[in-house]
Order: sequence, then C-alpha cells, then structure tokens
Amino acid sequence: MTRLPDYDLYGSEAKPGWLDTFSFEWIPERSRPNNWEINAHTHNAMMQLLYVCKGGGEALLDSTKWTIDPPCLIVIPALTVHGFRFSREVDGPVVTAPQRPLEALAAIVRPELVSVLRTPAVIPVQASGRHVDALMPLFLALEREAKVYAAGQIAAGSALLIALFVQLQRICEGQASAPGAERSRRAARLEKFRAMVDRDFRTRLPVEKYASELGVSAGQLARICRESLGMSPLDVINARLVHEAQRELMYSTLSVKQIADLLGFADEAYFGRFFKKHAGQTPTEFRVLARHQLADWQ
Repeated sequence: MTRLPDYDLYGSEAKPGWLDTFSFEWIPERSRPNNWEINAHTHNAMMQLLYVCKGGGEALLDSTKWTIDPPCLIVIPALTVHGFRFSREVDGPVVTAPQRPLEALAAIVRPELVSVLRTPAVIPVQASGRHVDALMPLFLALEREAKVYAAGQIAAGSALLIALFVQLQRICEGQASAPGAERSRRAARLEKFRAMVDRDFRTRLPVEKYASELGVSAGQLARICRESLGMSPLDVINARLVHEAQRELMYSTLSVKQIADLLGFADEAYFGRFFKKHAGQTPTEFRVLARHQLADWQ
C-alpha cells in the first residue's frame, strides 16, 4: 500500500507536531514550480486556509472534488487528503498553522469555531458581503507577522487566525439560508438588512422602512430572518441596540441617560425598561457586574 506523503508545506517534510508556528505564502509560490498541480497529500498536524482571489481550478478534499470559482475560501484541516489543479492565473494567500493549538484557542474564545476548523470545505465568497472586506487585511497582517520574527509572533498570529475564522464563519452564516440561487438572493438580502441595521439602529427605524429599501414586503423580510436566523426583523434590530448599549455601559463613562439619548431613546425610564426586558438586568446592574468581570481579566 502506498502511503500518502505527509508534508508541512507541499514538498517539504513535516515538522514535529509540537512545533507551534505558522507560515504564509501566495498560491503561485508553490504551485508554479509544480506546473500548477499539487498532488494528493496530507498535513499530519497542520491545517491550511486558502483565499483564492482570481484564477480557478479544481480541489480534491478527501474523496470530494470541488470546483474552485473565485473568490472563495478553502479550509483544509489536518489529516485531510487534498490536492489541486490550478489555472495559471490563480492567486491568493495561503496560511498554514498548527491544528491543535488553534482548536484549543478557539474552544476558549469562540467554541463554535472548532467545527469550522475541523470541516474541509470550499466556501464561495460574495464580493458584496459585509464581512468580505475584512479578509485581505487579516491575511496581509498574517503575512507581516510571518516575516518579522518579532517577540510575540505566535500570539499575534494566533489572534489574527482566530479573527480570520470568525469572518469565515460569518460569511458561512450569511449564505446558509436556502439552496441554490434562492439561497444567494436571500443571503444577499439578509446581509444587506444587517448592514442597514448597523447603519441605522440608533434612529430606530420601523421594520417596514428596512423592507421597503430592500425591495421586499415586511412579511418577506420576516420570513428571511425567521428561516435564516430564527428571529424576527425586530429582534435583529433590538439585539443590535442592546449590544451597543452593553458596549457603552461597559466601556464608556457616559451616564445611563446619555446612553439612552445616544441610542435614540427620548426617555431614560423607557430605555431602562427596554434594556431589562432584553438583557435581564437594569442598565446600572449590568454596568456594575460587567465592570467587575472586566476588572477580573485585567
């Protein structure tokens, strides 16, 4: 029986699994010398994330063949059998990092990421999505960390990788509403609605106003949110308001009345009732507890 090659990076013998490091390169650096074809192989302890920005080709992940249609992200967990046939125009960054330390960090800061790190996939990226603009700056920051060899390199790289996978998860969630073209339309509308809420939540616009700008009825918007997020459009708006209120209560020196004014509440008492309904505490109770917890981390 022929054993699959076990590489750190394709063509380079694997380092010991305990070596906690990461590397960065661009797809052509390794694929061009191999005539744009990477034969099937595995990484015993390392996982990879590719961001294919142009070109295309075909990917093999375990027993599944995927068409590479840029822009897309490719997740390759450790021990996944994978190979590529790239077009000559292909380009984009590749990050290689140790699987277990990254999973351990994800389990602490955002446990939902662990399944993302363990699932091989080719993930299409919608150029208009609100989280897409964050991808390349994070990859470029990782490139810099990989090249500077400065103190704290592993810590900084790990934090950037977690941030990168958070964006990947957000992109996936935005595209999980329905199959095929209908999924794309719904995902685009949902992302636009969320972006509009980010823009206008302080003005507390009615759901009908958002629906009108999206070109759908309030009922259609409600169905999109229910099927994709399990919540109503009003729940989405209120959750954004509560999140901002919590952030201001925790980190700013503004009074509760000033925060109420900032968030579009004309009445401090109404803001207090609203906050307690959705957060389970009064604004003052939340502020005291949150600052106490924050002090424990410092």
